[in-house]
Amino acid sequence: MPKYFIMSKNLTTRSEDYSKWYNELVVKADLAENSGVRGCMVIKPYGYAIWEKMQAELDRMFKETGHQNAYFPLFVPKSMFEAEEKNAEGFAKECAIVTHYRLKNDPDKPGKLMVDPNAKLEEELIVRPTSEAIIWSTYKGWVQSYRDLPLLINQWANVVRWEMRTRLFLRTAEFLWQEGHTAHATKEEAIEESEKMMHVYAEFAENFMAIPVIKGLKTETERFAGADETFCIEALMQDGKALQAGTSHFLGQNFAKAFDVKFATAEGKQEYVWGTSWGVSTRLMGALVMTHSDDHGLVLPPNLAPIQVVIVPIYKSEEQLDEISTSVNEVVTALRKLNISVKYDNRTNQKPGFKFNEYELKGVPVRIAVGPKDLENGTFEVARRDTLTKEIVSKDGIEIYITNLLAQIQDEMFERALNYRDTHITEVNDFEEFKSILEGKGGFVSAHWDGTAETEEKIKDLTKATIRCLPLDRVEEAGACVFTGKPSVGRVLFAKAY
Repeated sequence: MPKYFIMSKNLTTRSEDYSKWYNELVVKADLAENSGVRGCMVIKPYGYAIWEKMQAELDRMFKETGHQNAYFPLFVPKSMFEAEEKNAEGFAKECAIVTHYRLKNDPDKPGKLMVDPNAKLEEELIVRPTSEAIIWSTYKGWVQSYRDLPLLINQWANVVRWEMRTRLFLRTAEFLWQEGHTAHATKEEAIEESEKMMHVYAEFAENFMAIPVIKGLKTETERFAGADETFCIEALMQDGKALQAGTSHFLGQNFAKAFDVKFATAEGKQEYVWGTSWGVSTRLMGALVMTHSDDHGLVLPPNLAPIQVVIVPIYKSEEQLDEISTSVNEVVTALRKLNISVKYDNRTNQKPGFKFNEYELKGVPVRIAVGPKDLENGTFEVARRDTLTKEIVSKDGIEIYITNLLAQIQDEMFERALNYRDTHITEVNDFEEFKSILEGKGGFVSAHWDGTAETEEKIKDLTKATIRCLPLDRVEEAGACVFTGKPSVGRVLFAKAY
């Protein structure tokens, strides 16, 4: 199929500067921009529309697995935050703190405000970096008996982590996410829940985002603060760096003990409940951009594209536009009946070339162009954004053709990402090769590790690579640690990461 003409969008190319390409693309594709608040972003309507589709699918999946939505306060009393020591220590450096509740006019600077020293809070409030503390303090009043369990709660919220180095979607001081928090009668149920939600995240990433992921366990060093175990899904971006796409934590009884959440068993005994927490955030937007997009702009998988099909009329007169619109409106109606999101761009103040350029930049999966000759021939020109190809298609049966094409694009985007990921998992057995692969090829490096935090830290200091996960499907095999030569029971995946 022939290539179609792409107008320059003045994007830095990925090979030239991947980081700059990413930042420019997020802004130029109207996904987000930096705000007047340090480290915080404004998510623009087009970017938020993608996040809404992510939300809708995840929310459906959560509810299908028995979870309900609730909402908890943004502020957490400092003493409550400190109750689970490991969690508090893990997030302490990122906390924003409210100390006063009122401003007043500054007597020395007319027109300016100052903190009212008489309005100091009796207890400082932490702006939530995560909600375990406030939620588990609430659960104490909700759980009395085994009949109250399991408690399966999710909330859609914002959190604040005072990051020093920020990048749109990937790392911001405030971001949007969902966080599930569940309580169970047994350890086995809680572990099963943790694994189940990891699988839900993996299914979403692969079936909707078209991103292949590796399921695994974090090392103790990389584990969520306050968890006994952290399950994760790890994805690989086009620049060879890994990105943690979702985590699910088995909390044991740590938070139950910290907040005295007990339940009466069927036998009348008092026991602490077992907990989990799990979450994904707007960081997934960054993953979506970096997995699929190219030097021309966004490439969106149809399952998450706000506009799946755009139709652009090509005409010279108002009469031609009217004739084209009559034909197109029939197609629009038919596509919408099939739950395909379609936009007919009949703006008269922009030329077709401008529109083509705009929708290529925004990653709309399918573009249909219709001109007077197409009306005569009963055909449409259909272009794919992912492959930059086009073909002439009969108007008869166009709805079925588009339906099948969208499914094909979704599948092929996943297969391309999977092929890249699989060809960038490299087994190594010595440290020189380890460093060479990281610096040259990139991707995941599969290597033996002696299981110690000391070795993990030394490798990170020397190479900036971290252990992304212990894959759930890894084969136990005797080997020698790639760094120390000490005995190892299996390979783990290292990578440089976002």
